Amino acid sequence: MAAADANNEPLLVVEDYEVGFRTERGLARAVDKVSFELDRGETLGIVGESGSGKSVLNRGIMGLVSSNRMIEDGSVLFDGGQMVNRNRQEFWGAKIGMIFQDPMTSLNPVMKIGKQIFEPLRQHLGLDKGEAETRAIELLTQVGIPEPARRIKQYPHELSGGMRQRVMIAIALAAEPEMLIADEPTTALDVTVQKYILDLLRQLQLDRGMAMTLITHDLGVARGRTDNVMVMYGGRVMEHAPTDTIFAEMRHPYTEALLASVPSLKHAKHTRLTPIPGAPPDIVNPPPGCRFSPRCKYAQPKCTEQAPELNEGEHRYACFYPVGTDASAEALEKNMAQGHTATGLKIGLAPAKAAG
Repeated sequence: MAAADANNEPLLVVEDYEVGFRTERGLARAVDKVSFELDRGETLGIVGESGSGKSVLNRGIMGLVSSNRMIEDGSVLFDGGQMVNRNRQEFWGAKIGMIFQDPMTSLNPVMKIGKQIFEPLRQHLGLDKGEAETRAIELLTQVGIPEPARRIKQYPHELSGGMRQRVMIAIALAAEPEMLIADEPTTALDVTVQKYILDLLRQLQLDRGMAMTLITHDLGVARGRTDNVMVMYGGRVMEHAPTDTIFAEMRHPYTEALLASVPSLKHAKHTRLTPIPGAPPDIVNPPPGCRFSPRCKYAQPKCTEQAPELNEGEHRYACFYPVGTDASAEALEKNMAQGHTATGLKIGLAPAKAAG
């Protein structure tokens, strides 16, 4: 999917990026030494459970996590310019656009749609009122909103959920940014509207050559709409690889567990899903060693003592016993023989039968 880039330099380079919050219990590391690159025209899917750090990562990069209790460290280079620990308003709109998860809470409920689109057009592109209105109508037409001249005079509550999301896309793309961050852009939309929104984003991306990060809980969306996938857990990157590789040759046990928990058309009716045991880690007081070890069926004593580092290469993963290797097979066999892992997770029981 990624478009060829003339200068071959990544648009976004993130290195050891951290976002933390001071709390009464201690420092909550919501994003812990995350590193990745994003090329122009590329779509990066970021997946993981709620609380894994996906949204905080991207809001931190945008400079939208404002709190006197927040700390930020590491490096984020956008087109060669450092973004960490500086005011990032100059990047908003013209360089980076963002589509938020819930358009009803992101749009101003007492401001007409047109005015909310006019503002970035006038601020970033210097258009006068008449030019901004003409461009706003063009943008609403581009995102598939019928009767755009009438819609710009309406308030958000007068539009459907799908319409509001399209307005958010129009606002995010108004100043023609080089990169778009889409944070769960299809949440709470029905399936047909979801497909329309995702198709629209893809076409706009191709037309403009934008880079995009797509934050999603939906692995099906990640599989069909991204070039690369980054799996996050407890604020850290567990696995990062080309999309086809992630789904065909996943190496991290957390990635395997996520995929196993997704329903499949191949399953018989009423087949029980396979949930991931336990709960996400406490980011103030995470478990020692690998953060996924308390929930991992492969966990060995080493996993509770050391935190595995991401390996180098196109397919990166942080695991001592990668899925699909002899090491993981031996670890699982050992744990099943003793009935539990090094962290005490019980395994080896017969799988539950499908209901009905």
